[in-house]
Order: sequence, then structure tokens, then C-alpha cells
Amino acid sequence: MTGIIEALQRALALPCFTAPEAARPLGGGKTNVNIWLKDQGRAYVVRLGHDIIEHGILRWHELAVSRAAHATGVSPRVVHSEPGALVLEYIDAEPLTEADIRAPETLPALVNLLHRTHRQIPRHLRGPILSFHVFHILHDYAATLHETGSPHCAKLPELLAQAEHLASMIGPQPLVLGHNDLLPSNILRGEGRLWLIDWEYAGFTSPLFDLGGLASNAGMDRAAEIALLTGYFGTPPDADLLRRYDAMKCASLLRETFWSMVSEQTSALDFDYAAYTNMNLAAYRAAFAQLSL
Repeated sequence: MTGIIEALQRALALPCFTAPEAARPLGGGKTNVNIWLKDQGRAYVVRLGHDIIEHGILRWHELAVSRAAHATGVSPRVVHSEPGALVLEYIDAEPLTEADIRAPETLPALVNLLHRTHRQIPRHLRGPILSFHVFHILHDYAATLHETGSPHCAKLPELLAQAEHLASMIGPQPLVLGHNDLLPSNILRGEGRLWLIDWEYAGFTSPLFDLGGLASNAGMDRAAEIALLTGYFGTPPDADLLRRYDAMKCASLLRETFWSMVSEQTSALDFDYAAYTNMNLAAYRAAFAQLSL
């Protein structure tokens, strides 16, 4: 759904509302349209979007994890759901910036948020839950790029060969329930705490994927990364953990690059995916060049 007028009309017509008013679009969505509105004195966010198979986005799964995240206390309550729409209670909170995430005083709350997400959300999950295997995702994206005649196909052999190196460096990993899209805009601060929103890509994965994604999305320097890993694991990282972490951080950047390449071919949303591809590819190449393969 790309038309804002149509999105506003859809949100206002949802049966969970009695007298909805003051509807307005919220920014930030690359795979959905977000609408803020009020109904009988309470504020809500309406997320409009359908399954996006090429990205592994299944809205029934997003709903299941959203409910578990609320039960864990890290995400707002789900008020209503129907095909193509998810209604959440609005939290009076602001998204973090990259600088916020890098700030040392934010670290304890971030680590606590990750621990609760990874360790406690699974206790509240119901029904089948997806995995988020970054190297399977890369190969699936590559197949989609070939099928759609992407101009990036010539880059794929080199990038997939590098992905094989990354997988061998990382090795076997424990599984946690990962958020897998830790952009600063998905972490909110309000009511004296941090919140996590947008569970489209959630699934069982390595904890290193969220840690590496958070660090790269926030532009953390090495000292901040070591502080993050120390806080998460409870002890300073040794050389082996740092090597595996660096490889997963590269894999996270490569996955974001492939995601954007595919979106260039398939998305109808008004977003400059080509520029986003170039930005992430440059970040990936810089990170990969620093690895000791």
C-alpha cells in the first residue's frame, strides 16, 4: 500500500475503533506504512503491510512475536490484528539516535533489553516460530536477484564466496530469539526505559547477529563494541569471540545490502533503495577488508 490517503482511510475504518480521529502517517517504515491516530482519548499505531515473501516477512509470525514481546514487557500491547493490519498501543517515546546508542550511559539498558529479548521472549511464544539463518537468507536473496534480473548480479559470485568465509569463521552458534533489525529507530526511550518495536524479521538466530547489527547500525568504535560484548556476555571478549563477532557483523552488513538490492527490484514504497544499497555495500566492504581471514 503506497498511497497515504488510502492508508489513512484503511486505518480509520478498522473495526477495533469507535471514533478514530487525528490520523497521520508516521515515518520510518521501509516495508510497511505506519499510521498514528487517537480513539476515545487513547493513541494507537496502525501498521499496514502484507506478507513479503522475498524478505521472509510473514505477518502471522510478526503478530506472534509481537504478542510474546509484550508479554515479556519489551514492546507495546497488540490491540487488534487482521490481514494487512496490526494495531498497537502507542507509547509516548522517542527513537534513539546513533549517538544515543553509543553513549556509555545507555549501555546497561541496551544489554538488559537484549537479554530480555533473547532469553525471555521464547518463554511466551506460541505456535511455530521461524529461524533467521543469515547465510540461508543471503543465498535466497541471491536467487531472487538472478530471477528478477538485478543489475547487481555481477557482484554476487564474489560476495557469496566471501559469505562462505564468514560462515566458516563464525562456526556453530547457540540460538536465541533475535530481533534481527536493530536500527536505532526500532529502539525507543520513554517512560524511564527502553522499548523494542518492529518484529518483522524476528526469529531464532545467533546472539552475535543482533550484537553486530546493533554496533554497525550505530557506528560503534572498538571500545564501545568491547563494552557491549562485555556487558552482554559478562566477561571481556577474548580473541576468538572478537573474530567470530567481527565476521557476524560483516554478515549482518552483507544481509542488509542484499535486502536493499532485492528491494530495488520488488518494493513499491517511496524509498531510495539504490542509495541505501550503495551505503551498506560500502560499509560491508570496509568491514570485510579489516577481517583476518
